[in-house]
Amino acid sequence: MTSNSSSSEFGTTSSHYEEGAVIRVQQSTGLSGTVKVSGAKNSVLKIMAASLLAPGQYVLNNVPHIADVKWMANLLETMGASISHKKDVMQIEIPEEMTPVAPYELVERMRASIVVLGPLLARFGKAKVSVPGGDDFGHRPIDMHLKGLEELGASFTSSHGYIEGEVGKLVGGKVLLNFPSVGATENLLMAASLAEGRTVLENAAREPEIVDLVNFLNSMGAQITGEGTSTIQIEGVDHLLPVEYTVIPDRIEAATYMAALGMTGGHIVIEEARLEHMEMLVEKLNEMGVEIDQVDGGISVRVSKRLRSVDLATLPYPGVATDYKPFLVALLSISDGVGIVTENIFAGRFRYVDELIRMGADIRAEGHHAVVRGVERLSGAPVRAPDIRAGAALVLAGLAAEGETLVGSASHIERGYQNLVGNLNSLGAKIELVNHQNF
Repeated sequence: MTSNSSSSEFGTTSSHYEEGAVIRVQQSTGLSGTVKVSGAKNSVLKIMAASLLAPGQYVLNNVPHIADVKWMANLLETMGASISHKKDVMQIEIPEEMTPVAPYELVERMRASIVVLGPLLARFGKAKVSVPGGDDFGHRPIDMHLKGLEELGASFTSSHGYIEGEVGKLVGGKVLLNFPSVGATENLLMAASLAEGRTVLENAAREPEIVDLVNFLNSMGAQITGEGTSTIQIEGVDHLLPVEYTVIPDRIEAATYMAALGMTGGHIVIEEARLEHMEMLVEKLNEMGVEIDQVDGGISVRVSKRLRSVDLATLPYPGVATDYKPFLVALLSISDGVGIVTENIFAGRFRYVDELIRMGADIRAEGHHAVVRGVERLSGAPVRAPDIRAGAALVLAGLAAEGETLVGSASHIERGYQNLVGNLNSLGAKIELVNHQNF
């Protein structure tokens, strides 16, 4: 992995987190400056998987150097692809012949790997994929992926931790998802692109990353309409062609920097961030007292006083994304008043709350709900990152905590951020990456 580093008075930082790495954070106020967001993790992983649909050379621009991208590259390489990743440009060479197997040792690291199932079945008529792992915040079944692909003609068996699928030729049909699953929508979009006839996806996911994947597929020659709505139509084509494509900016990374400012106050500009991808989040942050404006090439974010508490609930897009919630809970922990947070996507996604409580937060969480009473200040403490976004939220909490906060299991954060420590450091945060063997 390429290492991007920056230095400040507080210390030197690196984007490459070793196993057992710890992020040390000290209370910081008045962040200022400019930061640029990377390409969207949740877009590029699926676009990389989509490259399996056609042999030849792809050029992907705005690709971040993060662990999940590295693992997806490794997965494609085990199947026969050749990949280079220099700066933010990735070149992928997909051969005519490939091994349509996704092994356990790679898939167990991240759930996004399951999206190779659709393109492998569409192109090769068979696939063997390990049951996926990834972030630990509750059970996330892949039943919808399999049921949808079965409705296009695929059949599946499961044994020894692997799902094996096969099909003579995928045939289009109507697929109604019982929940607007992002992963299932993506798998079906890719599979249906090479299916025979028309596929209609009902109750499809509407996220900006879905639109990005469709734009990529259409640039390859797919015929897809309705992206960004709950009904997507795919006219299957005989073949697709490799292309050059630029990935959209990462809205969750942008949200992280917006929340950081809420913890510290100040004024920053987030380059490349797109307000139209975060409308509900922006509305909530405005309600809390965060001033957000569109400027040339990005957004301006200003916080000049203590934030106000709000109630919020996570919902599928265009609602407040579950990935935003850890940042918002961190903000609510120091806001004025009481906020009630409802998690409608993953019940297990309050597991980081105990870590915030260790820092002095007043939070009561049970099931799908949490009551957050804002306190005047947090206090630094040793905590552990349970997943990517919760880890980032604990880092943000450390910015508002008296004393020193040590965020352990920091390697989680590298999965979704190219250089979170260095970027926060450049805005004036007192933060550095350290190796603390016994933490």
